[in-house]
Amino acid sequence: MSFNLIIDPPADVTAIQIVRRGHFATWKSALPPAQAAWVTANGFTAASGQALAMPNSDGTISAQVFLTEDLPGLWDWARLPGNLPSGAYQIDETALAEADADNAVLAWGLATYIYDHYRRSELEPPRLVYPKACDRARVDAALRNTYRVRNLITTPANDLGPEELAMAAEEVAHAHNADISIIVGDDLLTHNYPAVHAVGRAHDRAPRLIDMRWGDRKDRKLTLVGKGVCFDTGGLDLKPASGMELMKKDMGGAANVLGLAGMIMSAQMPVCLRVLIPAVENSVSANAMRPGDVLETRKGLTIEIGNTDAEGRVILADALFEAASEQPEVIIDFATLTGAARVALGTDIPALFVNNDNLAEQILAASVAAEDPLWRMPLWAGYQNLIRGKIADITNSPAGRFGGAITAALFLERFVEPDIAWAHIDLMAWNTVSTPGRPEGGEAMGMRAVFKALEKRFGQ
Repeated sequence: MSFNLIIDPPADVTAIQIVRRGHFATWKSALPPAQAAWVTANGFTAASGQALAMPNSDGTISAQVFLTEDLPGLWDWARLPGNLPSGAYQIDETALAEADADNAVLAWGLATYIYDHYRRSELEPPRLVYPKACDRARVDAALRNTYRVRNLITTPANDLGPEELAMAAEEVAHAHNADISIIVGDDLLTHNYPAVHAVGRAHDRAPRLIDMRWGDRKDRKLTLVGKGVCFDTGGLDLKPASGMELMKKDMGGAANVLGLAGMIMSAQMPVCLRVLIPAVENSVSANAMRPGDVLETRKGLTIEIGNTDAEGRVILADALFEAASEQPEVIIDFATLTGAARVALGTDIPALFVNNDNLAEQILAASVAAEDPLWRMPLWAGYQNLIRGKIADITNSPAGRFGGAITAALFLERFVEPDIAWAHIDLMAWNTVSTPGRPEGGEAMGMRAVFKALEKRFGQ
């Protein structure tokens, strides 16, 4: 993967001078009169995020000046490459703190990402020389895994079904010498994953359960679970055409989990890591599950299908119960689960549900530090009655339109033991518009925040 970052500066590298907004007036007053006039003529004022090419007397560029906040954050740095033409650049490190170096490089990589698998890009993004203060291994791991997440989610479903998602997991496993096993098709029934099988059996691309393990079995246990619905038609409760437009992204939870696992393994975090991904397509055929059907689960609880378009929680039921069976210290799942979470928080902020206040505090603090937003929502026990089935233990689709993200989380909670710290992240996994560092398309959401929280919890 290319991050548009280079190690050695070429002969034609252009310098980038950093000017903090609070120092703008002092900086401008120290310029030669001709350059000060140039700054004024170009409307370069004390507004952060601007870049201006400063000319030499012969008309060549002496440097690009980038105006930042006094304490710039990740997304402030993300504005820089979009203001520059193609070419190689090197930041003047005299005004660059170590944290700035990491953020500048991470933001550059995020901002210059292009998905060009099917169409060659006409753009030649600018390239940045790694600052010496940058922690290259750490930043590269974040970029590599963010690119992986974006690529997987943006790939159309005709090229990324359950088999291809499993192949992507194998690629991650092999890169880090992790063990991986995959249960396919009717073998899911043999191995007692009936809910995963019931959702995925309607498509000729067989459903599967991806199971990856890494680390020392003596270390503290951490298990990640990701929803891997590679395309969601809604099943017999068919979505309208507009509702299917982005359903290739319904495996965004699985993609984020693979990215997070890659970051954890790259950092050699001292954990016994397990990753579980139920991978299916939710389709229409003669053997598709029907509204009103009652499904068995790995736990033994029965699920009444109120709506076949609420399939994600059904496949996660089997995976979460298996995750809990080994009594890990922490379980974290990522899932593009409900439209209700998007109504509540919009598309940029994943909803966080946690059954343990200490884990919640760790994740939220890391979210702020990593500039990777999450917002905690309640596992309100008062709504438990809403997920009771009429003829089965629970229903996957409570009646009424209210509290849908909460009732979905409560459904999942039934498959996790209460003494296990568990976090559920209900995310969009898609940027609906392009902003600096966050291009329209598949996106890693909450991944960096959770990694930072786990890093602090489990240590290095």
